[in-house]
Amino acid sequence: MSDIPGTDILLNKIAQFLPKIISGVIIFIIALYGSKWLSKLVERTLTHQQKDKEITILLGQITRWGILIMGSVLALEQISDKITGLLAGLGVAGFAVGFALQDVAKNFTAGLLILLQQPFNIGDAIEVAGYSGSVTAITLRSTEILTWDGRNVLIPNADVFTSPIVNSSQTSHRRITLTLGVGYGSDLEQVARVALEALKKDVPGILAEPAPMIGFKDFGDSAIALDAYYWVDTTKTGLLAAKDFGIKAIHMAFQQENIEIPFPIRTVQMVAP
Repeated sequence: MSDIPGTDILLNKIAQFLPKIISGVIIFIIALYGSKWLSKLVERTLTHQQKDKEITILLGQITRWGILIMGSVLALEQISDKITGLLAGLGVAGFAVGFALQDVAKNFTAGLLILLQQPFNIGDAIEVAGYSGSVTAITLRSTEILTWDGRNVLIPNADVFTSPIVNSSQTSHRRITLTLGVGYGSDLEQVARVALEALKKDVPGILAEPAPMIGFKDFGDSAIALDAYYWVDTTKTGLLAAKDFGIKAIHMAFQQENIEIPFPIRTVQMVAP
């Protein structure tokens, strides 16, 4: 017996409450690690069944968070049988926390919608929110892109969902535009014919339909400006390579036909004081 009044009562309450706390902690730990294990199991099973990759990720994430939330509630019930009243009493705090975490909630919701609607798949080449690259991962929080210059970028799903998305992998046919100029003394019919023949001959993967075309568009300071339009099959030639082939082909053809590609010339007059 302790000489301090009420000590025995306090120790007795602690002795009764401590097992509940231990049980709650054990349940939460089991839920934490079990949710990770089961989500990976779901993803491996669906992958083995060759299900859609984005749906596999979505179901894996739902499994993980569902088990974690259920385990947290069960853990709290071990500590207090009045869990419903406890959660109600935390209503004001929950509202404050929810307001502070509204961006997290937006990204979570946007992640669900992206995985369901599938505007792009993992491995697709996309342009979104000012970044261009290949999609390497999609989670409920963010979309991961490896940009063409080698940067690994995590874009919040809310930004992805509300931004225009250019998915270059949805179609294999892309149009390329080359802008150039020829001298004012050039035969424009010859210019168009030589440029078109060069493109058709020397650009791998160029498409016959839509047909390549040349459009003269402006009288510049030192040249007549024109655009060369042509479509390529990107499964055979990438965009950068197709543009490179096009520029080299036209430049070489113009040199062989003595077609001038002028450069700006400025005349500076010096006035003596």
